[in-house]
Amino acid sequence: MSNSLPSPKPPLHNIFTAVPPHYDLVNHIITIGMDKRWRRLATLACLETKPHRVLDIGCGTGDLTISMARLANKDTEITGLDYSPPMLEIAKEKAEKAGVGKRVRFIEGEASHLPFPDSTFDVTAISFAFRNLTYKNPVCQSHLAEVLRVLKPGGRYVIVESSQPENSFIRACSHFYIRVFVKPLGIILSGNIGAYRYLAESMIRFYSPGEVKDLLMSAGFREVKYRPLFFGAAGIYVAVK
Repeated sequence: MSNSLPSPKPPLHNIFTAVPPHYDLVNHIITIGMDKRWRRLATLACLETKPHRVLDIGCGTGDLTISMARLANKDTEITGLDYSPPMLEIAKEKAEKAGVGKRVRFIEGEASHLPFPDSTFDVTAISFAFRNLTYKNPVCQSHLAEVLRVLKPGGRYVIVESSQPENSFIRACSHFYIRVFVKPLGIILSGNIGAYRYLAESMIRFYSPGEVKDLLMSAGFREVKYRPLFFGAAGIYVAVK
């Protein structure tokens, strides 16, 4: 069963509960619109095994949750969870506009203290929030332990996240793009200096695919597969309980 003790607020809570009005626009611009395609690929990975219950962790403004609701079987139960009430309000509005408001439910909660019984979900997913929950985050192990707890045996954890290209030249170009374009543009459009300063630096310093695999395996997953996206600037991981 879920731990009944209250969990402390995560280190980035204050940053990501302040949602700028152009949050989605900034994400689309800095990824040159590729984030939409990457989320669709993650959606297909989530629905590949025709799951009955799916949880989108750190769902933010609901893009992955809504994408799954559009493509999933009618009997698939889809839940989005985030600790930011403003983001959840935007997610609910977007789901209604997309015509899937009745197909999904959005819940406020912490990734390190999931409000669900053991073995609830066939699939858990996370879209560009895994880095925030694992990179130099003191509750990293609690997050991974909670994902394992709420997954059914054989269940899958699907992650789409920025990554480190293996090719040194491409990696250097990626880091240059993040420093000179992503960071200043995010700050200008959003006005949130702290958020985009952190996001840029964490993208540059985030773990390699091999290190992410080791992290997931050491947490208790029995199998991890990785698919690079856009020359390795991002990637999709599928970890099996």
